[in-house]
Amino acid sequence: MLSLVTLRPSTSPKLSPSPPPLAASLSSHSHTLLSLSSSRRRHRRRFRGGTLIVRNIDAAQPYDYESKIAAINNSYSKLKIGIIGFGNYGQFLAKTMVAQGHTVLAHSRSDYSRSASKLGVSFFSDPHDLCESHPDVILLCTSILSTEPVLKSLPLQRLKRSTLFVDVLSVKEFPRSLFLQILPPDFDILCTHPMFGPESGKHGWGGLPFVYDKVRIGNCESRIKRCDDFLDVFRREGCRVEEMTCAEHDRHAAGSQFITHFVGRVLEKLDLENTPINTRGYESLLNLVDNTSKDSFELFYGLFLYNKNAMEQLERLDLAFELVKQQLFGHLHGLLRQQLFGCTEMVDRVAKKKEIKLISDVSQNAASQNGSASTAPQSSANSERN
Repeated sequence: MLSLVTLRPSTSPKLSPSPPPLAASLSSHSHTLLSLSSSRRRHRRRFRGGTLIVRNIDAAQPYDYESKIAAINNSYSKLKIGIIGFGNYGQFLAKTMVAQGHTVLAHSRSDYSRSASKLGVSFFSDPHDLCESHPDVILLCTSILSTEPVLKSLPLQRLKRSTLFVDVLSVKEFPRSLFLQILPPDFDILCTHPMFGPESGKHGWGGLPFVYDKVRIGNCESRIKRCDDFLDVFRREGCRVEEMTCAEHDRHAAGSQFITHFVGRVLEKLDLENTPINTRGYESLLNLVDNTSKDSFELFYGLFLYNKNAMEQLERLDLAFELVKQQLFGHLHGLLRQQLFGCTEMVDRVAKKKEIKLISDVSQNAASQNGSASTAPQSSANSERN
């Protein structure tokens, strides 16, 4: 006989059979389509009546903004640029050079390896290692006062014989003579002055002045092109590029840059403050103080010490200051005499001079008339004798 077993309901949870892989994929796909459809409906409701513009960033399509910039950068030759002195100004220039696709190396006395890494720059704590990388260009971004010792400390023998040396100092005759004195004759020399900095150029370099002097560039076509490729760094950013001799630059800079820094530092000593009734002229003075005070005294002193025209401009400024003071005090003196004596001494002097001049003119006319009258009888007497 067969034993009958009592069937009882199971107490274990019922597990629904898992769907086959294809069904799961279809279910997930339909869920994704539903979510995308609802998202599109939401976007339609949100942008109803307007135009939704999508800029493709990652794909290199003809309408891709990044691909256009990359195409422009690829049309220019790439340089390997070694920056000596990687402070604020060196980093400021390196940022643009890296963005243009150039390979940038850097060396400085201080450790800027972290800052260099963020900018995509290879930092070398030892100048020998940088020079052994054979950069096409050595760009000196040191201070004016430290340029000579830094240049003398570089292992020039580890560089290529035709390396291009460039400076960006605010004075030009000093680095020119220094380069010609220290560098081997095979090295090319380009003296430049980007007349802007991290503050004035933070929103772009368009329209900002850039001065250069090709002191010594070899006749080889490749060396001429290398120099032009470096100048293209600034042309591409829209700088107002102008070729000028170092002597001419220093002559102009003494009357503009040095005087600007001097006046800004003088005004800084006055502790000028904002007022509720600032005029535009006063705002300009405050901006001048703000701009010049951000530069180091070392830069200001270098502008004075290494530009032979600076002393002449300082003397002219001192003379102009005294002339304006004399003009003010002269008018004040005349006003006080008018209040004390009822008339100005200047008016009395002018009236006296007019009287003397009138008497002198009358006497001269009388003398000339007497002379002509005395010669007339003599001429008639001579005619009678004849």
